Amino acid sequence: MATVIDDSVREQLLERRGRLQVTASASGVDAELTRLLTEVDAALARMNDGSYGLCDACHDPIESERLLADPLVRFCLGDLTTQQKEALEEDLELAVHIQRGLLPPPNLDAGAWKVAYHYEPVGFVGGDYCDLIQANGDLYFILGDVSGKGMAASLLMSNLQAMFRALVPLGLSLDKLMERASRLFCENTLSTHFATLVCGKASESGEVELCNAGHLPAILIQNGECIPIDSTGLPVGMFCDEQFTTSRRRLAPGDALLLYTDGLTETQDLNGAEYGVGRLLKSLNAPCPSRPAELINTCMSSLVDFRGDGIKADDLTIMAIKYAA
Repeated sequence: MATVIDDSVREQLLERRGRLQVTASASGVDAELTRLLTEVDAALARMNDGSYGLCDACHDPIESERLLADPLVRFCLGDLTTQQKEALEEDLELAVHIQRGLLPPPNLDAGAWKVAYHYEPVGFVGGDYCDLIQANGDLYFILGDVSGKGMAASLLMSNLQAMFRALVPLGLSLDKLMERASRLFCENTLSTHFATLVCGKASESGEVELCNAGHLPAILIQNGECIPIDSTGLPVGMFCDEQFTTSRRRLAPGDALLLYTDGLTETQDLNGAEYGVGRLLKSLNAPCPSRPAELINTCMSSLVDFRGDGIKADDLTIMAIKYAA
């Protein structure tokens, strides 16, 4: 593993060891606590001799996302016992149900705003973040992409969602909301992890305030034009003292916003060409559909035609927000 990950995991293990020792001192001798302390000490010893992260059976590297999720794991997927594989499958099925439960309603009518989205992880679970929060008379919409894939990314996605769900009701200005979320995310994750995202606040009057933290441009569909709204800052969690700026747009009835992750724009056809923002804009170069779900169907139809029999390589999320007034 990379040194920065080793150092971060070492810090986690040392912190856990300290907590176990405190608990053991308070509760006396306990077989389970003793076992966990022994495993933590063994993991730290493997770090010292350079064998940490290698499978005990085949000595090949253990999957990094599994190590990040469980620093005590000692076997790669290929060397798990039948019982361990069955337990892992049960955990994955549970993770799928939990992540689906974290997603907002697929079609939301929030006063003057109508929202739909398409969420498609490349594996069992994904690292894309998609959320809709109604608070303080406004609609907050958030779409982002956590670094990494699979289980580790999905854990970070749930962490990010919990932070926004706790912060939004506080009524902070959008820039301060982003600053607070970024600092918390930075302080509570590995230094190798961050998230690009777009966070917006939509009012009943049709005004939308947007903050794009290192994400792909949002697309404003207005008066028959598709207008990209570029990023205004760095990704969330890259630095603990980041500051963010916002922009405002006034939408008229029938106008819409489209947000998406790079699972859309970086999809490749059989020749290795990427779909790209240009093709997305071209697919939208028509009268805006009356419903957000139809707008997403337009995007997906264009993407599927382009991809053909090509493989899906990344999580894909698309969100459409329309002002209906």
